[in-house]
Amino acid sequence: MQNKIVTKLLTCALSAGLILSGCGNTSVSSTETEVTDSANEADGSTAIGQTVSGPARDDISVNETIENNEDGEHAIEASGKDASYSNVEVIKTGDSDEGDEADFYGDNAAIFATDGATLDLSEIVVDTNGTHANGVFSYGEGTTVNISDSYITTAGNCSGGLMTTGGGTMNATNLTIETSGNSSAAIRSDRGGGNVTVTGGDYTTSGTGSPVIYSTADVTVSNATLTSTASQGVVVEGNNSATLNNVVLNADNNTKNSDKSDYYQAVMIYQSMSGDADEGTASFSLKDSILNNANGDVFFITNTVADINIENSEINNNGDGILLRAAAAGWGNEGSNGGQVNVNVKNQSLEGDMSIDDVSAMNLYLGEGATYSGAINTNGEAGDVYVQLTDGATWTLTGDSYITALACDADSINLNGYKLYVNGEEYTEGSESTGDAITLEKATSSGAPDGGMPEGEAPSGEKPEGNPPSGEKPAGEAPNGEKPEGTPPSNENSNKN
Repeated sequence: MQNKIVTKLLTCALSAGLILSGCGNTSVSSTETEVTDSANEADGSTAIGQTVSGPARDDISVNETIENNEDGEHAIEASGKDASYSNVEVIKTGDSDEGDEADFYGDNAAIFATDGATLDLSEIVVDTNGTHANGVFSYGEGTTVNISDSYITTAGNCSGGLMTTGGGTMNATNLTIETSGNSSAAIRSDRGGGNVTVTGGDYTTSGTGSPVIYSTADVTVSNATLTSTASQGVVVEGNNSATLNNVVLNADNNTKNSDKSDYYQAVMIYQSMSGDADEGTASFSLKDSILNNANGDVFFITNTVADINIENSEINNNGDGILLRAAAAGWGNEGSNGGQVNVNVKNQSLEGDMSIDDVSAMNLYLGEGATYSGAINTNGEAGDVYVQLTDGATWTLTGDSYITALACDADSINLNGYKLYVNGEEYTEGSESTGDAITLEKATSSGAPDGGMPEGEAPSGEKPEGNPPSGEKPAGEAPNGEKPEGTPPSNENSNKN
């Protein structure tokens, strides 16, 4: 069947008032203009996807340059006190030999805030070129970084644009971020998570294992353009979230980062069992947005419980994959490492197949204004699947489908010449049905087979007390102070997928 997913804009909650005024170029791109024109022709509504561009480098006036080329040190550090910088160029070279210290605690970041500091940054240019050289880092509960109208580039491996760990807070407005190294998400988090809010701007990655967003935190992005050219667009790990409101997400996952999965995808939700993300229910929400997938599946869920919420968005699958796949892969314990997912859809049309393997499960809730055209488990019964259609939602089959339970009104399902089997019995078109949702169970964590976690022992899940001194290893470091074996990119959070 055709795997191209085309969604129809059924409602539109956006208005021109959502378009922010930013530094530099705030015009709508030609791609966004085409989307606007197309949508308006279709139904006369205001279009989604009118995002705010971040500044070009030349848009920022620089009055001072701050440089640091020492391994493990920072160009700017705010520890336990408030500070602010504007119209500054920050240049950081040098590496970190301690991957965990860099990823968890901010070693070698160009700009670093910790120990309850509030750091305000505006019209900043940040350029890093070194391994484990994150651009702007917020570490620890009570620590807040506010950054606006700024331009960040990182060139080395394991070097995110924005990095948040240990319960820190990151607020970003109208940024341009470009990362080119492996394991270098533009919006990145790691052990201990935190809260990340991004509004407006352009965020682009080109390295292997470098999604635009790698979330082990609560991440919300609005009115922005997100582009990955080698990796997933978004990865959510463990009991964390990624919420996208009025964004354009362009994902081209075309380079394998590990041999743990056979699939490419735009959005991946999983649990690595590395200890970097608490176990629990992951969440991904897409509202008033455009998702363009160039390769593989749109959604992939493995070794975790997840909630996916989709509303009033346009999803274009230009690859050869399917809409959603929940399946076991190379993380977790064999036999209990499938994907367990609730999919909530309203004011939304979806097209594409769904595949739920025999250790996975799905509850698909199609609510008000939802239409689904596709097939589920076309090859026969596999994992448990419950489908619920309410408030006039409809499902048109595009192939024989096998599910476990069904709740629908008499006019909810169009078999379209195919057969639907519910718990082994053929469904009769025009029938009302009642059924019960599947109880989802999280993956177990009593070990990880065949590379389910990185080599070497992960450090304690506790963050260290106080502010880790520059260049020093804080309490709670990895055992024996040794980094995991292997080359740096293979052991970093953005590379676990």
